[in-house]
Amino acid sequence: MRAGGGGLRWTSLRMRLVVVFALVALTAAVSASGIAYWLNREAVLTRTQDSALNDFRQEMQDRAAALPLRPTEVELQRAAEQMSSSSAVGYGVVLLGERDGGKPIVGASDPDRFTMDDVPAELREAVERRQGTGDGNPYPYHLFWQRTERGGTPYLVGGARVDGGGPTGYMSASLEAERQDLNSLGWSLGIATLLALIGSALLAQAAATTVLKPVHRLGEAARRLGEGELDTRLRVSGTDELAELSRTFNAAAESLQKRVADMSSREESSRRFVADMSHELRTPMTALTAVTEVLEEEQDGLDPMIAPAVALVVSETRRLNTLVENLMEVTRFDAGTARLVLDEVDVADQVTACVDARAWLDAVELDAERGITARLDPRRLDVILANLIGNALKHGGSPVRVSVRTAGEARTAGEELRIEVRDHGPGIPEEVLPHVFDRFYKASASRPRSEGSGLGLSIAMENALIHGGSISARNSPDGDGAVFELRLPVDASRTGGDGDEQGVDAGEDGGGRG
Repeated sequence: MRAGGGGLRWTSLRMRLVVVFALVALTAAVSASGIAYWLNREAVLTRTQDSALNDFRQEMQDRAAALPLRPTEVELQRAAEQMSSSSAVGYGVVLLGERDGGKPIVGASDPDRFTMDDVPAELREAVERRQGTGDGNPYPYHLFWQRTERGGTPYLVGGARVDGGGPTGYMSASLEAERQDLNSLGWSLGIATLLALIGSALLAQAAATTVLKPVHRLGEAARRLGEGELDTRLRVSGTDELAELSRTFNAAAESLQKRVADMSSREESSRRFVADMSHELRTPMTALTAVTEVLEEEQDGLDPMIAPAVALVVSETRRLNTLVENLMEVTRFDAGTARLVLDEVDVADQVTACVDARAWLDAVELDAERGITARLDPRRLDVILANLIGNALKHGGSPVRVSVRTAGEARTAGEELRIEVRDHGPGIPEEVLPHVFDRFYKASASRPRSEGSGLGLSIAMENALIHGGSISARNSPDGDGAVFELRLPVDASRTGGDGDEQGVDAGEDGGGRG
């Protein structure tokens, strides 16, 4: 159950408040209504019962006790009619006497309404035995009563027998009017309970809105803050706990904004420094590269004593040149200026060209079907492949197997290109796996210096991410080498744009897997 962002859900705090309010109100209303109904019921029935029994008692004293010890049927009939007609309650009367010889005679005020058949057997037995809950009154008889029901109508039935002989009398008074009054009272209390429940739900909704509206605003502000809108602030009014919470949030947001601004400033300065440094190094590196090329051409004619030094200079100059180019590439990614230059490429041809350009054909096994095309940035794909394959050759050893597959449905439905690079080396230590794509990470602290710059795999990952893909590293299940899997969308046009920056070749810099 949901009604917009601030609506009701079964698990929402608003719904729980409404339910709690409703349950409390329902419990209170039902309890109050139940007590009120019970008290009124007892009061109404007791009042009617006392009135009828007192009247019957008085009539028994005035009329039944005045009858002869052996009354005739006519006398019983007349006395019963007089007792019924003079009653303010309007009950029926049956008088029971004895003839000479012990034969019973009966006189009823209205045989159609009340006869001895309507008297409960247990009440008749109690009257005959003069036992039971006698009321201890000073009259010369014991009075017993019982509530019963005939034909769906409630009745009060009472009976008494005059001590020392004389007739036995029974009365029956209808309680239908009282039942109707109690039913009306019950309906009224039920309606009152329902209104109380509705009122409590409305009150709970109003209370929840009052309490949860600031909480909702706080949640929205926290969401915007999490999305990077660091200037988000809450309007504070009042002095309650919610207002204090809003002040605390504003203070935290302001502190966070200052910290992020400081960190961004420092990061921008560092990025600018690296970019400027890399740019400034390109000019002397160009000169050094030209010199080393000349030295390399003349290396065979140099004195054998200085030839190793020349070879070392040539090697380190190339390594330094690669490092400078990699730093410039990393700077582009950090600055967010890296763009894709997309083209339709045959993936198998692209892998073959990458391997052939670096003279790796003899060390690489290619498992790729011709005709698998993708819309990617060819230069960046070449950088990714060069780093993954070069890393496998350097740290895993040949042969390196490169497999190309596609997964998914149609290109518009998210078809995916998967390129797997597997070596046959010792694999990657488990503690190194989470860090293989970290910049400048060295797998062995005892080997801080290696031929790679420690940036190759991180640059490969950045190039995969800008395509909307990723790279994962794991060890082969059979323990024979490491496996790097590149996943790229077949159509990267929805994840990147065209750009015009000049590309760099990261070569086979392995990222220092060790």
